[in-house]
Formats: sequence, structure tokens, C-alpha cells
Amino acid sequence: MKFLRKMFTAMSLGALATVSLPAQNGAPRIIRIDNPKMTVFLPPTSAATGRAVVDLPGGGYSHLATGHEGFDWVPYFNGMGIAYAVVEYTLPAGNRELPYKDATDAIKTMREHASEWGIKTDDIGIMGSSAGGHLATTVATHADTTARPDFQILFYPVISMKDEITHGGSRKSLLGEKPSEADILEYSNELKVTADTPPAIILLSDDDKGVVPANSLRYYEALHQAGVPASMVIYPSGGHGWGYKPSFKYHDAMLNQLKEWLTGF
Repeated sequence: MKFLRKMFTAMSLGALATVSLPAQNGAPRIIRIDNPKMTVFLPPTSAATGRAVVDLPGGGYSHLATGHEGFDWVPYFNGMGIAYAVVEYTLPAGNRELPYKDATDAIKTMREHASEWGIKTDDIGIMGSSAGGHLATTVATHADTTARPDFQILFYPVISMKDEITHGGSRKSLLGEKPSEADILEYSNELKVTADTPPAIILLSDDDKGVVPANSLRYYEALHQAGVPASMVIYPSGGHGWGYKPSFKYHDAMLNQLKEWLTGF
């Protein structure tokens, strides 16, 4: 299905004014917001479950992979009656507060407009791929209750800022050339998990050389130790960055496993 993307009159997330495109021929209603750019795709009202997913594409905190890690997922989530938002967050260039604010503002905006958009305030998840996974887990482990998501979907995420396992490009873009030890520990999200961290599913490939699997393993272990429900699926091959790409060998299996997790959650 081909989805229309169109610019609408919009204002900042803090003072939102939007124009919504009504659904036509089964297509979603689309709401476009600027500063940061967030596009919300609402399923037809008759099919809506009230669940929502806020997506943060990857790109090493230096660019955004908004296709296969962003907009390509629209039919999948809307097809299950799930509202889906893609956040084109600000790249940090060493200022880690910028993407974090965009991501937390996005969650808050979904909750603030839950009634008019047909969303349940306690069923809003966050999804992130690679560096977007780091941003997603930063929100999940650092945000207060107003911006904390209700569940996490993580694809081959960067989790740690520690030398031995981090993705160097992501760390440099987020924390700068020579981050302090305090910053490294603050943004190593495996160290920030508590019993209040939301449930998660983590999906990755065993042969990922871009973001080594130890990131996901440490986060899963931290969730498990904190008593937070967590699932992890490790595919034997595929490398890094497959997202929604149909060329990924386990594409169909991955979609089915994610659907099963979402259905059973």
C-alpha cells in the first residue's frame, strides 16, 4: 500500500496545532508536526486498538534512516490497528539533550492528544533501531512518568557507551570526542534499568559487526535482573541495519514474532 506524505500547517510540539487528513480507501489519517518533525499515522477508527508506537530511526546519531527504519513500517502497524509515529529527531552533534527532548516531547504529545487521536494513554510504546535504539532506551530508563513509554521495541540497539562494546560513531556524535567517565556511565543504559523500566522485545542478528550483540545481551540481563518482562530474538545472520527490508532473510519470521509479542503483551 502506498501512503501519502504531505506537509500540513503545524507548530511546535509544545503548542500543537495540526490539520489531519481523513482516511481514504483504507489509508491512515496523517498528522504532521514540526519542531521536531513527527508524522503520526492513525489507522481507520473502526480498526483502531488504542495502542500506539513512537519510532526513532537509527543512523549513528549523525543521520536518520527514515525509510526502512521509519516510514516503511507504517502498513505493518496500522494493519494491526496501531497508531504509528515517526520522529525525525534533532541530531545531537555533541549536545545529547536535543534528541532526548524531541523523543520525550513526542511521547508527551501522543498522551496529550490521546483522546482526539483514539490512543490509550497507558499503551504507548517506543521503538528504536541502532542509535535510535539507544535513544529509545534512554527515554525508557531516564524519563519521568509523563514521558516514559509503556513498552519498548528495539532493533539491534546501541545500549552502552563503554569502550569495549559501544558503537564509536554513535558515542562521538552524542557525547563528543572525549566524553567524561560520568557521561559514559550516565548514557550506558544497561546501568540505568530499574523495576519501573517498561517491558521490551529486542531483535538482532548474531553476526552484527556494526553494533555488537553484547549491547543487547547486557540490556536484556539488566531487565531480567530488575524483574522487567523482556524477550530477545537473535537471528543467525543478517548483520546490521535490516529494519523492514524484505531482503532480510528472516523478514517474515521477524514480523510474525513481533506481532505475536505485541498480541500477547
